[in-house]
Amino acid sequence: MPRIIAENEWLFAIDKPAGLIVHSDGRTEEASLAQWLIERHPYLEDIGAWISPQGVSYPVAGIVHRLDRTTSGVVLAAKTHEAYDYLKKEFKERRIKKSYRAYVYGTLPQKGRIVAEIMRSSAAPKRWYARPCDEDDIRAAITEWNVLGTRTDVSGEVASYLEVMPLTGRTHQLRVHFSSIGHPIVSDHLYASDRKPLFGFTRPALHAYSISLTLPEGTRADYSAPLPDDFDPRSSSGTASTSASR
Repeated sequence: MPRIIAENEWLFAIDKPAGLIVHSDGRTEEASLAQWLIERHPYLEDIGAWISPQGVSYPVAGIVHRLDRTTSGVVLAAKTHEAYDYLKKEFKERRIKKSYRAYVYGTLPQKGRIVAEIMRSSAAPKRWYARPCDEDDIRAAITEWNVLGTRTDVSGEVASYLEVMPLTGRTHQLRVHFSSIGHPIVSDHLYASDRKPLFGFTRPALHAYSISLTLPEGTRADYSAPLPDDFDPRSSSGTASTSASR
C-alpha cells in the first residue's frame, strides 16, 4: 500500500511499493498510484495527463515522474497546475536530484560514471539497450554511483550495494546502464535473465531512496522513502554476510 511521506501546499511525496504501476499505460486495467491518489484527493484528477500512442488521455494525478512497476520508492505529485508545470520544468532542467539504492552483480570501483544513450531495439523482443556517446550529446543519459558496501549470497556470489544518482531520466536508465557495463541489477528479469536471483529478491533490487529539490517559494526540500523489507539483510533470505545496510 502506498503512503504519504510528506505534503505541503505544493506537492505530495509518496512512498510507492514495488509491484504498483504509477499510472495507467493504456494496455491493462489495474490499480495504479494515480488512482490511489485520486480516490483520496479527487481534485488531482484534473492535474496532468498522459497521452497514449492511440491518443487516449489518462489522468496522472499530478505525478511528475515515473518509476517502473517493480521499483519501490519516493514519487512526487503536484497539488496544483502551477506546481505541476514548475516541477516538470525542474525535472527537465535537471535541478531535481534523485538518489537510489541498488544491488548489482559483482564488485565495482568505489565511484563511477556511465554516459550512454538509451536506445530501443527494433527486433522482438523489444527492449532498451545502451550505446556509448559523448556527454554533450543531447541524447546522452548519465548515471553516477558510489559503492556503499558489498554483500555475499549463500551461493557465494558477491554483489555491490550502491548509491546511484541518475543525472538524466530515461526509460529503464539505471537497469540498462548497469547491464551495459556487465554489472546488471540483481534479480532484474529483463536485463539479468541469465543470472541467479540473490538475497531472496523477486524483483529488480532497485529503490528510489530520496529526492531533493527547491520548492516554488525558494526553500530546499528533501524527501526519502525508507528501505523496504527486501533490502534489509536481516529480513531477506539467502544471505551469508553483509558489509552495508544503509
